[in-house]
Amino acid sequence: MKKIILACFIALPSFLFSQTKLSPELLWKLGRVNAIGISKDKQYIIYSVATPDVDQNKSITKTYRIPVNGGTAEEVNNADTLVYNNHISPDGKWKISDSDVKIMNVYGSDFYPELTKSNAQVYNSLMYRHWDTWEDGKFSHIFLSAVNDTSKKDLMAGQLYDSPQKPFGGDEDYIWNPDGKHVVYVTKQKQGVDYTVSTNTDLFEYNTETGATKNLTEGMMGYDVNPAYSWKGVLAWLSQKRDGYEADKQDLIVYNGKQKINLTEKLDTINVESFKWSDDARSIFFVAPVNGTLQLFGVHADFDSSGTADVTQLTSGDFDVKQIVGQLYNTLVVVREDMNHAAELYLYDLPTKSFTQLTHVNDSMFNTLALCKTQRRFVTTTDKKKMLVWVIFPPNFDSTKKYPTLLYCQGGPQSPLTQFYSFRWNFQLIASNGYIIVAPDRRGMPGFGTKWNEDVSKDWGGQVLKDYLSAIDAVSKEKYVDTSRRGCIGASFGGFSVFALEGMHNHRFKTFIAHDGVFDFRSMYGTTDEMWFENWEKGGAYWDKNNAVAQRSFSQSPSNFVQNWDTPIMIVQGGKDYRVPIEQGQQAFQAAQLKGIKSRFLYLPDENHWVLKAQDAMVWQHEFFKWLDETLK
Repeated sequence: MKKIILACFIALPSFLFSQTKLSPELLWKLGRVNAIGISKDKQYIIYSVATPDVDQNKSITKTYRIPVNGGTAEEVNNADTLVYNNHISPDGKWKISDSDVKIMNVYGSDFYPELTKSNAQVYNSLMYRHWDTWEDGKFSHIFLSAVNDTSKKDLMAGQLYDSPQKPFGGDEDYIWNPDGKHVVYVTKQKQGVDYTVSTNTDLFEYNTETGATKNLTEGMMGYDVNPAYSWKGVLAWLSQKRDGYEADKQDLIVYNGKQKINLTEKLDTINVESFKWSDDARSIFFVAPVNGTLQLFGVHADFDSSGTADVTQLTSGDFDVKQIVGQLYNTLVVVREDMNHAAELYLYDLPTKSFTQLTHVNDSMFNTLALCKTQRRFVTTTDKKKMLVWVIFPPNFDSTKKYPTLLYCQGGPQSPLTQFYSFRWNFQLIASNGYIIVAPDRRGMPGFGTKWNEDVSKDWGGQVLKDYLSAIDAVSKEKYVDTSRRGCIGASFGGFSVFALEGMHNHRFKTFIAHDGVFDFRSMYGTTDEMWFENWEKGGAYWDKNNAVAQRSFSQSPSNFVQNWDTPIMIVQGGKDYRVPIEQGQQAFQAAQLKGIKSRFLYLPDENHWVLKAQDAMVWQHEFFKWLDETLK
């Protein structure tokens, strides 16, 4: 009898047992895969896995190699020696590195050495703090040294500029030319107010033999970043045209020392996120958002041919290709994820256009989880445009039942809403707690044309808010949406959207959650760090009464509509967020409290615009669902 029961048990389909629902605890046990590169002998893929340790409030990172054709991964301790290092000169004699150099006096003890206990800070210009760090008088510089010598030469000696760029630049900001005589690095040669109002970074070339430096992108006025050479010596990089517009269309440029070609300029929907040269140096593979996903593209970049761009979309599907690691003959190694699966390494076969999963870091977890169905819908907006809306359903969704439903508002404002897998705004986790999620690719999303992407700028309180309401109204017509239990959530621009919709939703929503959202445009203009963003998005300063665009923008501040607030709201604020500073969350919470609205303030003093510490993230997740339980279920 026991044998018969066991046989029946084994014969049952495995999906019947895959019913565990994702929880915050399980989410923070997932390994986070990061690609390092292909080994020099092209036999292995090198990658790391960061696994959160909630008890220790940190992540433990290990490095692995796996055969290029798949197999068993093994831990390695010498990853840096296994992959090609573009910071070592081609002849192997020289290396470049970056280090901070103290140049500017900031602290009280800098000015008054005898006052050793003073923690005063003195500033004479803007950019005195950036992202989550106060200016300390140190600047990142590029250094040249012999491989076996500790002495180093500062290639930017005395300059009050950074390379790598702060706050997010890394060692991708400087590289060797294959000729072994030139170093190219990214910097913005501006200071103070000029720095805060400009996005004009440039590529500079340093001649190691003569010490001369020249600007390779002079006259190119926007961001110029991510330089990468082919083995033939052709330089490629990402470039934006307009100074001060950080969300401008990002194109792919190639330069052979004489001629520059913009490979994607004429393609309105292409906004390049990252790229990699092909092995034969005749093409470039790149990633760009399209139709609510991130896909892989290829483009000819051979100066020996016609020099015309011939862009081909190589992949399609409901997933994101996050990164191109490199090429192995007819195969690309990429990082891929979707709303139900965290990032893993995949092989993409170019001839057959097929994927093969290479790493399986989180398979054992995902094989036990009930997955969430994602659906594409196209909603007609109030100005008669077709808008993509992602709808994410709870596991084991039953269309005959009614579900509480959340409108998700994406940040940016011009960042793509795709098949991403977030460790904070995790759609699988939210849906697994019993919620339907409505996630519109509203005005301001790249991948749907330049105009669609730009229509949010200088009009935050306009059509974009109507787009949100169009999305929730359309999906709410479905019988499975409980219209008496709808909420609205979001962070950054999404947090602004929450504050704005609180003042105009006409009783659609029963609850709101805003994280690091912009509440008051005037105080935001007076305290944020990157003024190029504010000037572009608002159209100018609030005190310029002759600037009709700016005056309209500032009139759209959510703080101007608090008189209409009447719905419970939870407000989350990072203490080290200098992009959307603390007074934004404080003002919103204080307004809600003084109006007698049920409200909660979750303050994270050690977090910036994100939530990076494991235990803070767990508090965030539990407070998030606790608030929804209190106000929506």
